[in-house]
Amino acid sequence: MKLLKFRVLNFRSVDDSGWIEVDSVTSLIGTNESGKTNLLLALWKLNPAQDGEIKPTADYPRKRFNEIRSMSSKPVFISTYFELSNSLAEEISNLTGTTIDDVKITSVQKDFDGTYYIGFPDALQPLRYIDKSEVQKLLLDTKSKASTSTIDEIEEDFRQDLISRIDQALSILGTVKDDRIDQKKLEKIELIMSEYESENIRENSFIETLLTSAIESIDDMLKVIKRPHPQKNQEARTLVLNNLPVFVYYSNYGNLDSEIYLPHVIENLNRDNLGSREEAKARTLKVLFEFVNLDPTEILELGKDFPIQQGRPSEEQIQEIAEKKKQRDILLQSASTELTHKFRDWWKQGEYRFRFQADGDHFRIWVSDDKRPEEIELEGRSTGLQWFLSFYLIFLVESEDTHKDAILLLDEPGMTLHPIAQRDLSEFFANLSKTNQLVYTTHSPFLVSPDHLERVKSVYINENGLTFVSSDLRAGEKNSAQSQSIYPVHAALGLSVSDTLLQGCQPVVVEGASDQYYLSSIKNYLIGKGLIKPKREIIFIPAGGVKGISLIAPIIMGKDDNLPYVILDSDSSGQGMEKQLNSNLYNGASDKIIMIGKILNIENAEVEDLFPREFLAKIITKTYLNRAIDDFDDVVVEDTPIIPQVEQFAKKNNINLEKGWKVEIAKKAKTSLVSGKDPLDKNQHILECWKEIFSKIENEV
Repeated sequence: MKLLKFRVLNFRSVDDSGWIEVDSVTSLIGTNESGKTNLLLALWKLNPAQDGEIKPTADYPRKRFNEIRSMSSKPVFISTYFELSNSLAEEISNLTGTTIDDVKITSVQKDFDGTYYIGFPDALQPLRYIDKSEVQKLLLDTKSKASTSTIDEIEEDFRQDLISRIDQALSILGTVKDDRIDQKKLEKIELIMSEYESENIRENSFIETLLTSAIESIDDMLKVIKRPHPQKNQEARTLVLNNLPVFVYYSNYGNLDSEIYLPHVIENLNRDNLGSREEAKARTLKVLFEFVNLDPTEILELGKDFPIQQGRPSEEQIQEIAEKKKQRDILLQSASTELTHKFRDWWKQGEYRFRFQADGDHFRIWVSDDKRPEEIELEGRSTGLQWFLSFYLIFLVESEDTHKDAILLLDEPGMTLHPIAQRDLSEFFANLSKTNQLVYTTHSPFLVSPDHLERVKSVYINENGLTFVSSDLRAGEKNSAQSQSIYPVHAALGLSVSDTLLQGCQPVVVEGASDQYYLSSIKNYLIGKGLIKPKREIIFIPAGGVKGISLIAPIIMGKDDNLPYVILDSDSSGQGMEKQLNSNLYNGASDKIIMIGKILNIENAEVEDLFPREFLAKIITKTYLNRAIDDFDDVVVEDTPIIPQVEQFAKKNNINLEKGWKVEIAKKAKTSLVSGKDPLDKNQHILECWKEIFSKIENEV
């Protein structure tokens, strides 16, 4: 099951987050105290891998604590949408008698009592009637075939009986005034058709086969009428719950110390009144000892010496104590070797070796590496290494054999890492997301990928003092809090510009954010297919509108006066900018201005027209035009710019296209390109246009 989106309600500081769409990797960025952690905690408590119980004093919103506490039925605090795997959807489809499309998407909610609510939002409500014309056609076809068939004389009486019964059934249809046949009337028709004298018919004869087929068709119609909505099927709901991914949550509070005092560990593991920091630390220690395959009490017992007050130990007692300590050392050595081996597949900042040591009441973790072979306590190494090891243990133990399906929730990951290591951590997230979805909070621009801004959500306190989440990353013209929350995005874009200048990346200036989404997705597609192999990273830098291009391009030019490529729409404003650039900065370098219309050979074409018409039209229809009488993807015209068609269609159908709608479509198109059926399988022309754009850019890459 893949998480598509979630919504937090009435949880701590979050009144209503609104729907938060989730990708393979999703970043929640925002200022301190904006509520980012509470969003993760609510999602974690939907189905925590371990612990994560609901705590009224912590989880109920303070202003509604008395109200919710007194409710007999507690409110829902987390709502989610998941996409089922094909095999699970097929199993539920067969179970409920619906199509796979009906049950492919499931909704899962949970209230403060721990009760789950399972739904299938795409499944239509069950029909309570059948069209009269459908039943009438079945009866008339059956009558026609019975009347015109050549049969033996012995069956003639039955033929006449069958025709008579069909006429009775047709007379019932004649009493129907609204062209709808309900269950009661259809059952009456089935009864009329089923009552016949069996001795008048020969088994497997034409008439008998004809009658059986008609009755079976009526029975199928009755099944459709009687069929309940799939979410009323308890077995289907249980299947969803049994396959619900577990959530693994981790914050910096759980970082391991190098020296662990076992009596305190044992005490804290048995307490249920710890503060958040102590609770997180105890949780990490718990999974550490699970990894070692011993509980701390046993480790403590295995390391005990003979009590001095009992006198001199015998040789047998000395041997017993030595054997226990030897057993403990072997177990710890085995666990150390396993951790060292597995950890190297994750951490790329060095070849680290771990050693677990138990000494009396103390348990220590020692670390060495190739550059520093001498062992140092974990606490003496970087806090980044402490975080990564602690997170690794939580993930490894809590997700166990189901870790491929676990969804990881990371609160401020890698906050103490060096910026370069944070970049490595970002790459690690990308690799881990192939098997595990990730949602993480951050302040760091080094953990925000300029190439994947569609994965970033802004978290801020709105004008009512409540936590709010938005995927609109524009500077928050009307909300200074939002503008502050997305500063890491601006910084990330600035860093990408710096990388361009300092590390030799290839910059390409585009008009806006939607162009950046489209072109970066095209780049990733072509690289993934092996159709381009750029020698340098290609960075698309949005100029904030066509007017900003003339300002951004000189800045990107850098010290070597190498002009960046510019990609422009071929609408009137794009053509105007082309003339302006050619007459000034790009005079004599017009080959570095790429016009979409010239690539596609379509007048006034925009970046959106680089995508197959059917592919983009379906996304637009589903997202914004689904209230129209006609489907936009049925009326869209080829070889004509699609954006004016969308705007005209929306106006005709009285649909208001919200501000920033083109950016939202670009995000969905980028996601769909990599997650769905390849839209270019049968569209060689578009593929050639994509390759042409990058062949121009690659001349300098």
